[in-house]
Amino acid sequence: MSLETRRFDSVGAFLDVCGSFLEAREPEHQLTLGIVGDAEAHGGFPEDGALVAALRDGRVTATAIWTPPWNVILSEVDDEQAVPAIADSLAAEDLGGVNGPAEHVEAFARAWCERAGRRYVEAMRQRSYAIDAVTSPRDVPGRLRRAGPGDRAVMTVWMDGFDREAMGSEAGRRDIDAMVDELINSSSRIGYIWEDGGPVSMLQATGATPHGIRIGAVYTPPELRRHGYASALVAAASQAELDRGRRWCFLFTDLANPTSNRIYQAIGYRPIRDVHMLRFDRP
Repeated sequence: MSLETRRFDSVGAFLDVCGSFLEAREPEHQLTLGIVGDAEAHGGFPEDGALVAALRDGRVTATAIWTPPWNVILSEVDDEQAVPAIADSLAAEDLGGVNGPAEHVEAFARAWCERAGRRYVEAMRQRSYAIDAVTSPRDVPGRLRRAGPGDRAVMTVWMDGFDREAMGSEAGRRDIDAMVDELINSSSRIGYIWEDGGPVSMLQATGATPHGIRIGAVYTPPELRRHGYASALVAAASQAELDRGRRWCFLFTDLANPTSNRIYQAIGYRPIRDVHMLRFDRP
């Protein structure tokens, strides 16, 4: 049986071939589906990026997407030989790293670095979660609301704080002003605020999949922490998105942060899988 890799020149062509493979495990593929969906909704996939699939006798066994300057996103893998094959197809690209299933991501990094003359180091270990029924925390003062133009200044400061605390080697790669404007003005990327006499916590709902959406950039400034605001915000925003017709909400946590892993499970988020982020350094 033959294995081949195929690169696609559009999101539509990629999803025509790979859509059923990805959607069959939608929670596991939340990041890939969300990124390609956002790209299609906002003008198309970057010309300098990559949409790749490995196929065994015409059947998709793995995919990888790359939107520079971000890391490659590796899918679930149904054929271990697909991993070095995809790495080989991307050997000429100047990749910064890879995110993917814990049991496969190192094989990709090892294969790509051998071909590209680079080395890899671990950047972060994460866990993905999904929720379809929310258990709201009690006795947290405040209320949920959508972010508006009056929140722009504080959200810009908070998003910068989130990047510095949570993004690690990825920090500084986003146009924060433009992203906050989109969270305020877009119907597909939504900013939520928890208000208790004023804004006290924020998050974003973005990267919609066919039946879900990803919760991210959850941030409470240090002086306002330990009041339960983030838990209440995530629970209320997740419920709001489920009420809009989503089947699931998704999120990622840093496994080095036991507090976030605990509080999200307390409101109903269930672990999906462990995902590792590796960074490619030059020798």
